[in-house]
Amino acid sequence: MADAGTVTRAQPAPERAVDAPTRASRLRFWRSPADQPRWARPALLAVAALAAVVYGWQVRHAGYAEYYAVAVRSMSVSWRAFLFGAFDPGATVTVDKLAGAFLPQALAARVFGFHPWSLALPQVVEGVVSVLVLYRLVRRWCGAPAGLLAAAMFALTPIVASMFGHPMEDAALTMCLVLAADAFVAALAGARTGRLVLAGVWVGLGFQAKMLQSWLVLPAFALTWLAFAPASWRRRLGQVALAGAATVAVSLAWVLLLTVVPAGDRPYVDGTTNDSAVAMVFGYNGLDRFGAHVPGTVESGFTTPDPAGPADAAASPAGSWHKLVDPGYATQIGWLHPLALAGLVVGLLRGRRAGRTDPVRAGFVLWGGWLATAVVVFSGMTLTHRAYLATLAPPLAALAAAGVVLSWRALRDRWATWLLPAVLLVQLAWTAHLAGRYAGFLPWLTWPALASAAAATAALVVLGRRPGRPGRAAGALVGAARRTERSWRAVAALGVAAVLAVPAAWGLSVLDRRYAGTAFEAGAGPSGPVGLALDADTTDTLTEPRRRLDDYLLAHRDGARYVAATSSWRTASQFVLPTGQPFLPLGGYSGLVPQPTLAGLRALVDAGELRFVLLGGVGGLGTTDSELSRIMTWVLSSCREVPAAEHGGGDELLVYRCGPGS
Repeated sequence: MADAGTVTRAQPAPERAVDAPTRASRLRFWRSPADQPRWARPALLAVAALAAVVYGWQVRHAGYAEYYAVAVRSMSVSWRAFLFGAFDPGATVTVDKLAGAFLPQALAARVFGFHPWSLALPQVVEGVVSVLVLYRLVRRWCGAPAGLLAAAMFALTPIVASMFGHPMEDAALTMCLVLAADAFVAALAGARTGRLVLAGVWVGLGFQAKMLQSWLVLPAFALTWLAFAPASWRRRLGQVALAGAATVAVSLAWVLLLTVVPAGDRPYVDGTTNDSAVAMVFGYNGLDRFGAHVPGTVESGFTTPDPAGPADAAASPAGSWHKLVDPGYATQIGWLHPLALAGLVVGLLRGRRAGRTDPVRAGFVLWGGWLATAVVVFSGMTLTHRAYLATLAPPLAALAAAGVVLSWRALRDRWATWLLPAVLLVQLAWTAHLAGRYAGFLPWLTWPALASAAAATAALVVLGRRPGRPGRAAGALVGAARRTERSWRAVAALGVAAVLAVPAAWGLSVLDRRYAGTAFEAGAGPSGPVGLALDADTTDTLTEPRRRLDDYLLAHRDGARYVAATSSWRTASQFVLPTGQPFLPLGGYSGLVPQPTLAGLRALVDAGELRFVLLGGVGGLGTTDSELSRIMTWVLSSCREVPAAEHGGGDELLVYRCGPGS
């Protein structure tokens, strides 16, 4: 028999004996692997199921983010529009974003038909994947309890709970960044170049979903790898350079596509006046968000803050260091601020004497760097939609879970029995501050939960002063110490559950349609508009006047490429969204994009590719010297107005026939 300290080489078992348990274990997916506690896998599946219910509960009422929903409709009926991310089925102008986030929606619409739920379904899947991957990532770093707690905290973060139930591009970005962090942590353990490159690929795919926002994690990734990867300095530099190259290549693939394809063979790039994908990505959707206008781009108009509501209109300045702790934003993303800060500080202090390659300390640097970079950037930019902040949820959840676990473990340390009560006390005060701003929301839960947390915190202080606390038991005091430890754990669990109950209730509020959020207030919950779906006025069916007008335009189309041109994308959306027919929006999203030019429009008319122009409706005015203004002037002077009695579509839109017969 081998000694207890002797390591013996295991004898290989017959092939069948090895394979049979493996196949069986794969079928019994609800059972935890050997390296995890027995309760871990069932608990994770319960959290994932809860996330699926929360994200998918209102999926039939998810509604449309109208501008992007029209693009998805176009991409679902035209592979050319799908490839280039075009707004219209005729693929004449792109959306003013990269199209990566909308590709899954377009494919879902092709498979299941074009409905609000089919557009929201990919985001539900992305949300559940994010929850599962975040558990695996945090478990590798800080153990199964922390992984499970992080997954649950992330799943029920209010902005996350709402975002994953709506067709918004931030969902794909968040999933890609969680997958990137998972690959990064797996790579860090053995300085594995392939895994690090995979992390860069995931960041690049996140770029396709939300552009520069995905690069916010790169400083944390680079710093953590250079400081902690178990390899020589030269090899670490080479690995970072290689992964960086992969990130840039994947990130800029669509930009490169629109740069190398001749302008006449692709759609015009919206958001620009020079038809440049580079200007759209780095100017219109980049520096412009910080108030710096880039030549060649259209003024985006994103110069006002996103207030939580009339009561908070002055509480969230466009750029300020305290923006993310203002209630309008903090109630959506910031409930875990104290726990996350405690986890970061305690983790770094406990690991200060660890070796250079210590993976636990590296994890705190990774999450802390991610969080710090995002906070600095978001504090300096104009936040038009709170869904932008969803990328803060993974580091906040990971650090908060680590804070709880480390504070819990400190109960056994004589010098740190005060740590968990102190953390709970600060978290309690912060939760009471945020909840107090909206005291009318679930008062029957909020105040009893906070009272329970206060009582548990006080009890932990009292138990911590008793002489029989864990770590000091000896002889006859062993039984008393064990009873004290059980009491301590029960009280600590009550305190943690109580302080997390309020933010969880805010996340669960999306199950009620009154708190489902609107298109760009997704996750607003009790602090924002109540009872609305995404763009509630948007419909995917033609109204009766629009149906009569559509019938008239189709009957007199005479084989033209476009059914009609419209003076704004909103007017085009009234026809494209329900029918998928090729209407041509003039002026892009803003009305200021020179697509088409007056000369281009006249060429379409002369070639018989366009017969009708619709003027009026919402938007589309441009400016007095814009190309759209010149087109409207030409239409009024050179085309024949079709009387409303003839087209039957009412008098809201003015219908003009151009070219032969006008």
